[in-house]
Amino acid sequence: MDRLASGVMLLWGIRRAAVAFLAGALAALSLPPVSFFAVLFVSFTVLVWLLDGATGNPDRSFSKGYRSAFVIGWFFGFGYFVAGLWWLGAALLVEAEEFAWALPLAVLGLPAVLALFYGVATAIAKLLWSDGLGRIAALAVGFGLAEWLRGFVATGFPWNAIGYGAMPVPLMMQSVEVVGLYGVSAFAVFVFAVPALFATGKGWKPGVVIAAVLLVAHLGYGAWKLQTSPDENARTVTVRLVQPMVDQARKMENTDREEIFSDLLNLSALPPDEGGKRPEVIVWPETSVPFILTENPDAFTRIGDMLQEGQVLLAGAVRAEERGPGEQPRYYNSIYVIDDDGQIIDASDKTHLTPFGEYVPFEDALRQFGFDNLISLPGGFSTGVGRTLLALPSGAKLYPLICYEVIFPQEMRDGWQQAGAILNLTNDAWFGDTPGPYQHFLQARIRAVESGLPLIRVANSGISAAVDAQGRIISGLKLGTKGAIDTTISLLNVSNKNIGAVDRNFWLSLVLLVSMALAARRSFIFGKN
Repeated sequence: MDRLASGVMLLWGIRRAAVAFLAGALAALSLPPVSFFAVLFVSFTVLVWLLDGATGNPDRSFSKGYRSAFVIGWFFGFGYFVAGLWWLGAALLVEAEEFAWALPLAVLGLPAVLALFYGVATAIAKLLWSDGLGRIAALAVGFGLAEWLRGFVATGFPWNAIGYGAMPVPLMMQSVEVVGLYGVSAFAVFVFAVPALFATGKGWKPGVVIAAVLLVAHLGYGAWKLQTSPDENARTVTVRLVQPMVDQARKMENTDREEIFSDLLNLSALPPDEGGKRPEVIVWPETSVPFILTENPDAFTRIGDMLQEGQVLLAGAVRAEERGPGEQPRYYNSIYVIDDDGQIIDASDKTHLTPFGEYVPFEDALRQFGFDNLISLPGGFSTGVGRTLLALPSGAKLYPLICYEVIFPQEMRDGWQQAGAILNLTNDAWFGDTPGPYQHFLQARIRAVESGLPLIRVANSGISAAVDAQGRIISGLKLGTKGAIDTTISLLNVSNKNIGAVDRNFWLSLVLLVSMALAARRSFIFGKN
């Protein structure tokens, strides 16, 4: 291993960049649908050795050392995000004749921007770099901070945080409710980078011990949580998940609106399986209604006729809000709660819009500089004023997260303790049979574990599922299938859960790792006397 490590450390120029890129791309295999988390041991071990080579040159100036560390991190991140997000280009091919020009922006441009955060991570690590165990802690600090920054800078895009690779199955998901996604990411980097110590022979024994303790705690806590019994007094609800599998190109053409709407009604009206309970709640995916519902009174009548007494429909739809004379309406990505009389009894708007998918950031500035092609990208939604919990006739409440809102840990803040479950409606048909829907589904499951709430998730083309508060799939429909499935979930009470404690534990984790790195650096600088 010493020979291999030395070879990596001595790489220079384009070879160093290429190895960093490949190490990052390899790390993407830890993500769904592959979910081979062990590959991260290789990726982060190589990253440590590359940084050793960049920081160990005594002739290198102060500024060049940080620049080299940043560049290595950037190439690592570029490889990781290109390999993990290439499927974003599929959305632009739905209307290829109009938007294919933007493929390089989606497949290479966004990864190049996101890679800046990993460049920052390795530059932060350089601040605390030393030999032995200290540099492993330093790298964990850098990535923990970088993933946290990625969650909110420029509205945030924490998709495929490193921590997700360490949580492929429910046994390995439970720690997220203690230290959060960013805390799991930091500790994961520490554990996955420990094999780099075997090449230097310095600090490998305490490194292995600490990594083993973290792994045992991670798995042990998971095993304990999976054995805990749900609240026996929890209210249960029978839910029908409707997955219509409408081709996105067909949906965009707007020529089959009646057929699409009728299909939704027919799937919703199917009788329950033999011996099954009639669903109390029927759920349609994001923007499933193929027209402005409030402009079509007949649609409400048909919904009321379809619903049996006591049933309620949760439908993803576009909501129009009229403005003054001569002004265009505002449009919102919304969820309606409709009762068996065909009346809207509650609604909630999406508050965290998808850049370039639902709105164009800096639209006026882009137009001023002549980027008319960017302005023409599909969008046109307005941001909801605030998130509203959806109340069911039974009195139960659901916490609505539309589409990619579910990837943000910080979206689970206002009022979530009063909800009995998370409701996530999405339309991943834009991305076809690619890794995108699988990655999205994992992140939705992690939100359930983080919050301690079960998840009701319905997607146009999949993956639709009911998930319990430990991230276990109760039942669901696979990607690319059409149908409806009934399931029963327990609505839990988490009013005593303190999400602030998770944030505090994350920062305490970073303080612990920083202390470890500083202690090692002090020994590195002053201990050779």
